[in-house]
Amino acid sequence: MTTTTVVRAGRGPAHVARTGWARGVLEVREFFRQRESVVFTLAFPVIFLLIFGSILNFPIQGGLKFTQYFAPGIMAVGLFGASFQNLAIQIAVERDKGILKRLEGTPMPPAAYFVGKVLMVLVMVVLEIVILLAISVALGKVSLPTDWHRWVTLLWVTVLGVAAGSILGIAFSSVARTGKSAPAVVTPVALILQFISGVYFVFTGFPKPLQYIGAFFPLKWIAQGYRSVFLPGSYAPYEAGGGWEHGRTALVLGAWAVVGLVLAVRTFRWRNGRDA
Repeated sequence: MTTTTVVRAGRGPAHVARTGWARGVLEVREFFRQRESVVFTLAFPVIFLLIFGSILNFPIQGGLKFTQYFAPGIMAVGLFGASFQNLAIQIAVERDKGILKRLEGTPMPPAAYFVGKVLMVLVMVVLEIVILLAISVALGKVSLPTDWHRWVTLLWVTVLGVAAGSILGIAFSSVARTGKSAPAVVTPVALILQFISGVYFVFTGFPKPLQYIGAFFPLKWIAQGYRSVFLPGSYAPYEAGGGWEHGRTALVLGAWAVVGLVLAVRTFRWRNGRDA
């Protein structure tokens, strides 16, 4: 076995996985050291759930209260905020501070950096879902599923949603020119997607052209996937497609993960414009 072979073996998928895991543990620790980020990321969806849940309590189609429809959507907002919005801003700030430039010069495989970010997002999302479910169940806004296949749906929607949102966030992080401008660039995009994805309002109540636009993006499908977990089956016919459309949900989220990966590979920058 030659030296070259040893080096290549050491930098293979197993090495990337181990390094990515170690990087993910570090990312999680760093995240929880930033109290402001922890409070904003975890508390923001809870605050929205409590405020909107107490203000909006009107019946909708299928014999549901709006709070029942609203709670799964807030879980989707929490997922998309922790993945797309958080990473797009965080990576732009790290690039501006020169952190990415320094990491580029280390022996760490570049892929391990992104694996670490996705693992951090997954931990945040799981924690958000647990918190939101605990509060929603305590307030009587949702009931926990009793069928195992609904829990499986919750799992794959979460995994695909985290993958699509995280990779898109990594790709979008290159749009902001500086770390300071990142929140101003990213936040409006996230808010627009929330309003056209059937989170704060019933999706089928939108004009048809707006429904087509909202259905193009992943947040609508994450929210619909979560509704299929926590809403009764009697509501499925009132969705825009006449059902839960699990196959299409998986297809759209998977497609956005692939599109995000292509964009990230082509546009991701380790250095800002000021670096030589």
